[in-house]
Amino acid sequence: MITFYPGPSKVYPQVAQYAQEAVNSGIVSQNHRSPAFVKLSKETISVFKEKLEIPANYWVFYASSATECWEIIAQSLVQKQSHHIYNGAFGQKWAAYTHKLGIHVQEYVFDVNEGLNVEQLSIAQETELIAITHNETSNGTALTNTQMAKLRQKYAEQLIAVDATSSLGGVYLDFAQADVWYASVQKCLGLPSGMAIMVCSPRAVERARMLDARNHYNSLAFMIEKMEDWQTTYTPNILNIYLLNRIMQQVPSIKTIDEITQKRLANYLQFLEKETDLILLCDKPEARSATVLTIKGSLNRIAHIKAEAQKQNIILGNGYGTWKDTTFRVANFPAITDNEIALLQDFLRGLK
Repeated sequence: MITFYPGPSKVYPQVAQYAQEAVNSGIVSQNHRSPAFVKLSKETISVFKEKLEIPANYWVFYASSATECWEIIAQSLVQKQSHHIYNGAFGQKWAAYTHKLGIHVQEYVFDVNEGLNVEQLSIAQETELIAITHNETSNGTALTNTQMAKLRQKYAEQLIAVDATSSLGGVYLDFAQADVWYASVQKCLGLPSGMAIMVCSPRAVERARMLDARNHYNSLAFMIEKMEDWQTTYTPNILNIYLLNRIMQQVPSIKTIDEITQKRLANYLQFLEKETDLILLCDKPEARSATVLTIKGSLNRIAHIKAEAQKQNIILGNGYGTWKDTTFRVANFPAITDNEIALLQDFLRGLK
């Protein structure tokens, strides 16, 4: 079975070996306050920052999921008001969840084929945090580093938090252009689900310390205190931390990964245009995701393609939200091999 589902997606094949190593080493049986765990945590964060080119003064934290990061951000960095910018289901969910936690939420919604025009944004000065989705998994769109830089320049006073769930580890991100970046590990990082990573700037850490919210077990102020000793507020997913460590040692630098991802995307686009009648949901090239391709069609056509793929032991991603029944999604994540992509293209080429 070959999976192109955009999360949980294919894990690196070496994960099985690394998991056995973890068990054999005894690290998964260690107390999370032990010297052995502290050493693992410190090494993991160090190699993670090195490979992804995260600024040296940024902090890295472990969480259980990207969804939990919504909660951490709202509870620890915002007192009254946040502004959410999105064009799809996951950005909308983040805004709705933040509102449920008692934050006054303002929203800017733009169209899939419109792209984000930073110049058109009008965000109130009293806004404490701007929340934006870098890669919208539901519709296969993404922002550019240039757009992120423009947002940072225009709103230098507000904190900027970024959902990078389907892009972190798959494309180059300029971390200096925002204060919080978060992602689950079961996508571009090629690991089993059950853990997320949150990257925070010194400004975000300072803000969390100033607000000093401590009403929740994963309040960021509490997380910061523990991470000063490379620890967590709760018993973490030690196995996934070990796997992250080993995978980060294995993969090349993020700029090399980015080049591979972009070449594969170009190959997909050329293939779809020249050898199939399939059309991407997003028709604006500069707004398309490099890591999640979303292909549209009629309800019957999409259902037929997914059913035929399953007969060939190929798992395609279902559509999501508004596009649930009229799209399917294809992950372009680093753990997927060129041979698997060739098999998928052979299948799509033969569709009738």
